[in-house]
Amino acid sequence: MASRVWLMLCAALAALSLLAWPLPREVLDWQPILVATQPWRAITAAFVHWTPIHLAANLAGCAVLALLGWRAQLGPREALAGGVALPFTQLGLCLRPELQHYAGLSGALHALAAIAALTLFTRRSREHYIGAAVLVGLVIKLALEHPLGPVLRDTPGFDFPVAPFAHLSGVVAGALAWLTFRTTPK
Repeated sequence: MASRVWLMLCAALAALSLLAWPLPREVLDWQPILVATQPWRAITAAFVHWTPIHLAANLAGCAVLALLGWRAQLGPREALAGGVALPFTQLGLCLRPELQHYAGLSGALHALAAIAALTLFTRRSREHYIGAAVLVGLVIKLALEHPLGPVLRDTPGFDFPVAPFAHLSGVVAGALAWLTFRTTPK
């Protein structure tokens, strides 16, 4: 029952991405020069995708995180942290103004992964070890991506450039949101 809100969050991210697919990307994507005059882009950019592969990859990420959250019984506080982390993930991109356009859920999905991992890590029993494994996996993934290097990186299998800094921004935003809405260990 507790995981219903988390499932609704993941479903909403997927549904909004599907609804945004036919819309003009240039009106919704992240553009740091427009953040002061068009602040909605801190949210809408997450739902814009450059290619069908980009959309499919992020929809798959929503499904994986929905399943993880359901199995972990993540609740309303974790979902609230995920919702709060979304715009802050995009705003973190202001630290890399040379990233002139950004779109996609990957930063927000990294925030959700951090929230789920930290929640599991604080629990007793085997959930603690699952959370630790996910956290270690996130740290290794970020290190291998070199998020402080070039803002865009070609990745085999993807037909769009990846913005590794968005992943780092998502993990940081997710961790800060998790700390803000932290629950007591189970």
